[in-house]
Amino acid sequence: MKILSLHTDYIQFKPLKKAVKNIKELSEKEKEPKRIEEALIIMTAVEKSDTDLDAIVKELVETVKDISHQVKSKNIVLYPYAHLSSDLASPEVAIEVLDRAEKELSRIKGFSVTKAPFGYYKEFELKVKGHPLSELSREIKIEGGKTKASKKSIEKTSDETEALKAEKKLHSYWYIMTPDRKLHDIGKFDYSKYDNLKKFAFHEKAGTRKVVKEPAHIKIMRKLQLVDHEPGSDSGNLRYYPKGRLVKSLIEEYVTKRVKEYGGMEVETPLMYDINHPTLSKYLQRFPARQYQIESDKRNFFLRFAACFGQFLIAKDASISYKDLPMKLYELTRYSFRREQTGELAGLRRLRAFTMPDVHAFCADLKQAIDEYKIRFRLCLSVLENIGLQKDDVEMAIRFTKDFYEHNKEFVGWLVREIGKPVLIEMWDERPFYFILKYELNFVDSVDKAAALSTDQIDVENAERYGIKFTDKDNKRKYPLILHCSPSGAVERIIYSLLEKAELSGSHSLPYWLSPTQLRLLPISDNYNDVAVELAKEFNSRGIRTDVDDKAETTNKKIVESEKEWIPFTVLVGDKEVKEEIFMLRERNKKALEKVSKEVLISKLKNLQKDMPWNSLPLDMLISKRPIFV
Repeated sequence: MKILSLHTDYIQFKPLKKAVKNIKELSEKEKEPKRIEEALIIMTAVEKSDTDLDAIVKELVETVKDISHQVKSKNIVLYPYAHLSSDLASPEVAIEVLDRAEKELSRIKGFSVTKAPFGYYKEFELKVKGHPLSELSREIKIEGGKTKASKKSIEKTSDETEALKAEKKLHSYWYIMTPDRKLHDIGKFDYSKYDNLKKFAFHEKAGTRKVVKEPAHIKIMRKLQLVDHEPGSDSGNLRYYPKGRLVKSLIEEYVTKRVKEYGGMEVETPLMYDINHPTLSKYLQRFPARQYQIESDKRNFFLRFAACFGQFLIAKDASISYKDLPMKLYELTRYSFRREQTGELAGLRRLRAFTMPDVHAFCADLKQAIDEYKIRFRLCLSVLENIGLQKDDVEMAIRFTKDFYEHNKEFVGWLVREIGKPVLIEMWDERPFYFILKYELNFVDSVDKAAALSTDQIDVENAERYGIKFTDKDNKRKYPLILHCSPSGAVERIIYSLLEKAELSGSHSLPYWLSPTQLRLLPISDNYNDVAVELAKEFNSRGIRTDVDDKAETTNKKIVESEKEWIPFTVLVGDKEVKEEIFMLRERNKKALEKVSKEVLISKLKNLQKDMPWNSLPLDMLISKRPIFV
């Protein structure tokens, strides 16, 4: 099935005469001109190969929903357009597909669906909007009884790497390993105490990333005015409002600080690389990611999807001694780009442009690599914990070859004991990728999907591929092993995990250090606005992000508004507070009020901040002067 979607200011059409014999006659009302404003037009051509009508209709509906979400239009026009294909299905089949699709789409809340008559010549007039998503082409195919939707226009689809193709054919052995180092069959393990592990294990074994239901964090990120979709860009590229940018920058600063304390040497590398570079082209084929490709000066380039390329080229040109090892290079890539498939995109969980802290360690041998791996594993656990994600919030997967496991059982067991709970094991007969061992810490969200956060890998290929060498103590040139680690995973996924955790736990709060407003002052009347402003200035100068609700609303309504914004602490400002400098402190998710002096309040909040990164308010101190972004 071929589809052409057009996002328009309007479409107007009128049936004229039959184009297909034996098609039913239209009524006089059906022959009248129709005009639909702000329309998403779905031009369709059903083809002979479209034999599984259930699957075709389902995929057509999902595709329309996806495009509608991207362009933010719910006025849908299904428009049969035979010119999209030269291999058309029979009119009876095409009519059935369109009728069923119209019925399914009409059931979706908010959708208004119009179906143009099938089998008629029609005059039509339309005005297509000029943004990048206003013209999109799709092709729905049936492969092995399953549907697969692919883009054919606007976005240049990169070829799959050899690693991606291998991943599809990969045969894996799946187990659960407990801290006593015993392996259990994934289907027979007792999950009664490990509900999230069960969800994660079967999610991974199924191998599907497609979004079936919208995760909770998408509504939350918009409601809190943190992050939103960007209709003027490619899908999976987001816009950050002031509050969201603050949260993101604080996480970036914290992770970078921890990596530097660990010994990472920060570098900066280009966003794009020559796709025909002999070394890079080989690495592309070994990395399981889809690339964005662009053309410049008659050369083809790809946008980086990891920090590996730049860091490896730096290491190749460096003079490295065994005394320098393990050598640690670090970059926080803003951004890395991966051409994830449309159906896989889901808010902050899976996107196409993301911020990835990436620290590589170049090690002399496997013993040094394993020793360093242990240090980095503890670093990752600590980073996540201080950000706001505990061991109980994540599920671990360890992936390795049988040969590596047979020779390193104690090391694998150490990882499981360190996390302190059962983990998912994926084992391969042969090494399908460039690494012999990889772990990930994964978050399971409100719709039972999992996303990887912290990860580390032992790479045994790329030092030789890139020509990275060090001089050993015997004065011989040798290839190091390379560890690939992201201590937090993508920064966007950290925000996703925190928002999903807040929803799942019912806390509806962010960690204190990440709250855009940490303290809100609520003047009980306009007479106390000026006093509240002076207090807020003092609190801000002492490292507490404080704002003032100076709107002409009741105190109860101000309290409700602070609850909606997830403000962790609020205090009323009235005559008693001004005279005595004693405040009744309201803490989010606690019913009882706490009576505190100004200095005790400052001390309490500074203790919560600890030594985590801090920055000033992202918006005006006065609520009345803030724009509404969503």
